[in-house]
Amino acid sequence: MRKVLISKAINPAGMKVLEGKFEPVILPDSSEETAIRLVSDVEGVILRTNIRVTRKIMDAGPHIKVISRTGVGIDNVDVAAATEKGILVCNTPGLNAISVAEQTLALLLSLAKQLRLMDKSVREGNWKMRYAERAVDVEGKTLGLIGVGRIGSLVALKCRLAFNMKVIAYDPYVKHLEGVELCSTIDQVVSQADFVSIHVPYMEETHHLVDARVLSLMKPDSYLINTARGAVVDEKALIEALEHESIAGAALDVFEKEPPSPENPLFRFDNVVTAPHSSALSRECVMKVAVTAAQAVVDFLEGRQPKYVYNKDGLGLK
Repeated sequence: MRKVLISKAINPAGMKVLEGKFEPVILPDSSEETAIRLVSDVEGVILRTNIRVTRKIMDAGPHIKVISRTGVGIDNVDVAAATEKGILVCNTPGLNAISVAEQTLALLLSLAKQLRLMDKSVREGNWKMRYAERAVDVEGKTLGLIGVGRIGSLVALKCRLAFNMKVIAYDPYVKHLEGVELCSTIDQVVSQADFVSIHVPYMEETHHLVDARVLSLMKPDSYLINTARGAVVDEKALIEALEHESIAGAALDVFEKEPPSPENPLFRFDNVVTAPHSSALSRECVMKVAVTAAQAVVDFLEGRQPKYVYNKDGLGLK
């Protein structure tokens, strides 16, 4: 039976898509060496975030025809090498939008209402924290978005409808978005916003997009939320901003190095809320992306063009 490599076990609904058609080979660990050893006779790859499919892995797998990501980000695929070799790179755009948008709102509220600090205070017997007046309301506040694609635009809609927030945004690829004031620079967004939320893909152009200069423009009572990719934010600069209290706090679902070290200075701050890159890992979302990613592999290997092909233009596909 033809083989499909799976970088890490996927939801059973996704495995069922492969059942009886392809033999799944699940990586026992996330090392490049193991992938090189096991990829020699596979025709498709279903990829999660635990490993990067490099040119070396593709060279070791001469029969690979399709690489399918269980998510929208393709920063862990050497897309140039794949395109050069005629390998389709597929992803699952839009399927995680609801989950990530909801997590963004949860993080925003946790910052506004100081839930981490309040929870810690109750557990430590500090009931008087209720009088500290640390929490703020979000009603009518300004939300600043960096990136308003599928996820960012959904965050904008939810915050407008639920909290009557004013929404401003920077996205050079968007010319109009109902109910959102589009700004010509990031500087305009971060200098006005009470909450800044990041929703851009990670690429060379967005590496450390939010750096010390950008952070210095934020208001001292404003908050930063990142559910995109860790390296979009200069983590060292963020730590310094928190130390100098030049921003009020941050909520991070992603880190520059994942998993982060337990010694990461960010964990020292009561005004920092963290999550383990889990925004898109709700039960519903995990099932949807697993099925869609697996179906892309099945479709292509059975002679059909998958619904979402990231490198379509590079391969000359319609």
